Formats: sequence, C-alpha cells, structure tokens
Amino acid sequence: MKSLDPIRFIGALKGLLDGKVEIPESLVDNPLLKVLLNRRSVRSFQKKDIPDDVFRVILEAGRLAPSTVNLQSWSFGVFDQESWLRSFEKPMPFKGNKALMITGDLHRLRLALDEFPFKPLVEYTLGVINASIAAYAMNVAAEACGVGSVMLSETGESGFYDAQYLKERLGLPDGVFPIMTIVFGYPAARPKGMPPKLALSEITFAGRYKEPDAKATKRWLDQMMAGYRALYVTKSFQGQLKHYLSKSDRAEAGLHKLIFYKKEESLASSPHRKRGAARVPREPSRHGGVSK
Repeated sequence: MKSLDPIRFIGALKGLLDGKVEIPESLVDNPLLKVLLNRRSVRSFQKKDIPDDVFRVILEAGRLAPSTVNLQSWSFGVFDQESWLRSFEKPMPFKGNKALMITGDLHRLRLALDEFPFKPLVEYTLGVINASIAAYAMNVAAEACGVGSVMLSETGESGFYDAQYLKERLGLPDGVFPIMTIVFGYPAARPKGMPPKLALSEITFAGRYKEPDAKATKRWLDQMMAGYRALYVTKSFQGQLKHYLSKSDRAEAGLHKLIFYKKEESLASSPHRKRGAARVPREPSRHGGVSK
C-alpha cells in the first residue's frame, strides 16, 4: 500500500471533507434519525461520572434488543474504572468512565435446553450476530443520553483479537466468547465531520451480487489514508492496518480454541473435514512461538 503523493492527498482530503449525511428533507427533523445518523465514535472523555440511572437505561437497551428466536445469546461484563484496573491491571482504554465487555453466550442456553447439539460455527455466528445487535442498541441509547462511546475489537486487549486472554482473565466458561468492548463517557470533544463512507450504490445490490467498483474502493482507501495523515502526526492508516494484521495469526488460533472447544467431536462431525486435512492450529504464545 503506497503512501499518497501530494496531489492524491489533496484530492482525497477534499473528497473526505465533502462527505455528508444524506437524509430526505421530509425527515430532517426526526429526532431518532438525528441520533442514529450523527453518532460518531469518541476517544476523548471528560472526568465526569455517568449517573447510575443513565447507565442502567443503556444496559436496558441491550437487554431488550432483538435476537434469534429470542435466545438472548449474550452476556455483558460491566466495569467502572476501578474494576477494570483490578481485572486487567491497566487503565480503561481512552480513560473512559464505564465499559461493557460484549460476549456471545451459548453456555447459558446449554444449561436450560435439554437438546442443544454442538455445532460450533453455528453457535459462534449466532452469538456474534445477536450480541452485536445488542451492542449497537446500547451504543445508540448512550448517544441519545448524551453519552459518547467507542466500540473496540483490539485496543487495550479488549476484544476478539485477544479472546483467549480475556477468557482466562474473566474466567469465561466454554461457549462464552468475547467479541468487543464498548467504552462510555461524556465526550471531551465531539469528532467533526464523518469518516469516509462508500456510497449506497456500492454496498447494495438487487437480485444477484455485483462486483465492487474498484475505482470507488480505491477512492475510499485514499480518503482513509488522507484522513489519518491529517489527524495524526505519528500514525498512519497503513501502520494501523499492519498492526492489526500482525496479531491475526494469534487471534485466529485463539478463536479456533474458543469456538472448537470440543475438538474431537467438532472435527469428526464437520461435513468439510477430509482425511489428511490439517488440524486446528495451536495457539501461539503471547511472547512468540507456540503454546503447548
């Protein structure tokens, strides 16, 4: 991924600054749409506590979120700054005031249902879909209450990139897997503008799938790189992406271990398992090499 030359940088930055929310004139005053469409991730928070009743209604939005067959296949780890420090021996990311660890939870269902066959990929997908819907419901509820938030998958070892580490730290049983953390707080500053978004025509199709427009995707990538370059002195989009990719092997192995926790049964019953196929990879240790 090559850096932008000055001309491409200026063009990409202009395209980024021209981005705007598109909403029909007849709906511009709809209060719920304003909350949904103007939400932005916040990474700088005030030293101000979120009142208990406000945080309780944020949690209530997650509790009442829709889920497949109303299975509610989620659990939320609740943290304030002190309990986060005790649990992880480091401050909460971005010095937020509260945090929720979002997990997919099939363990609870196994305790309640007599027949629940072990289908690891179905279970994981079910948990991720339902818990992510609940996470976004809480994200939007926070926004409606004037509380900012940011959803994390890796920062501060707080999401699925470090699932095995979180399982050990939090004592999660088999069938419970970390997905993300939402950090909450009152914004110190609201992000201006909006991150580069693909046009509706690029993310929708009718009938059969259509191949993406390579030029449109390249414009998006240029705008991502230009945005990072304009906002951060010491960071780049290329560097951020490289950091994520550097953790992918360990994250993949950790997720295999969490998802296929009944190894022999899951591998033997897989319809795609062929004789001589490779085994599930062992998890690399946190200090390099492979754990035994």
